[in-house]
Amino acid sequence: MMENAVSSIKKMAERMREHALTMAFSAGANGAHLGGGLSMIEIMATLYGGVLRLDPKNPDWEDRDRFIPSKGHGVLAYYTALAEAGFFPVEDLKKFEMNGEFLPGHPVMNVKKGIECSSGSLGMGLSFGVGIALAGKTRTKSYHTYVLLGDGECNEGAVWEAAMSASQFHLSNLIAIVDRNDLQYDGCCSEIMNMDPMKAKWESFGWDAVEVDGHDVQALYEAFQSCTDSSEPKPHVVIAHTIKGKGVSFMENKKEWHHSSLSQKQYETAVAELRSGN
Repeated sequence: MMENAVSSIKKMAERMREHALTMAFSAGANGAHLGGGLSMIEIMATLYGGVLRLDPKNPDWEDRDRFIPSKGHGVLAYYTALAEAGFFPVEDLKKFEMNGEFLPGHPVMNVKKGIECSSGSLGMGLSFGVGIALAGKTRTKSYHTYVLLGDGECNEGAVWEAAMSASQFHLSNLIAIVDRNDLQYDGCCSEIMNMDPMKAKWESFGWDAVEVDGHDVQALYEAFQSCTDSSEPKPHVVIAHTIKGKGVSFMENKKEWHHSSLSQKQYETAVAELRSGN
């Protein structure tokens, strides 16, 4: 069962990465947040391909798991995951960044399409998730709330205020994920505001913390399972070590690809590289 699930998620991630490049290329001069979108592909594929309890045919289902993209600029991974999960046709990804459409550069709340909240201003998503998780606990609901943060976003003080409150209220139904790609818009996270030791920081705030390879689908799957299976009265955080621009050699670990546009040649080179498996 596990082997089949992991294999399916890996294939989903491959499709998502190519969808993401096509979306970014179609955005033209507007560009897209390529680096951080590509770093979180496996995280999103694992969540939407095997972990989250969702029903695209009943998006208002009261007991659905909630996913909050606090790292709102990671829409290339978010929208492709929603499409692959069946919330809208994959063909609709062509509408990315089109005026009047539902797929702008940062998510806008649209529960019918699976988008639980509007986001983009960093540092706010965990507080939103705390509220949803607290509501679930108060109403004795069985759903889990997942919040994806960037590691640069963890510079924001509001993140740690939310972390304190989650611990205070024993929100064991709350799972945060940190996309730990070690790069933010201005450069290396360790140089701009060093968050190490990150695992120890979360633990000191009363969280159960685990570190994994954020591109290893099986490790991610097992980490999320351990969070939901845990009997610890604590919130959980999965620190996922990733590579910014993962999958495209000329983008990997390059801050210049935080947000940029693709030329025809770059797009063709990137897609060919993905398809070759290199």
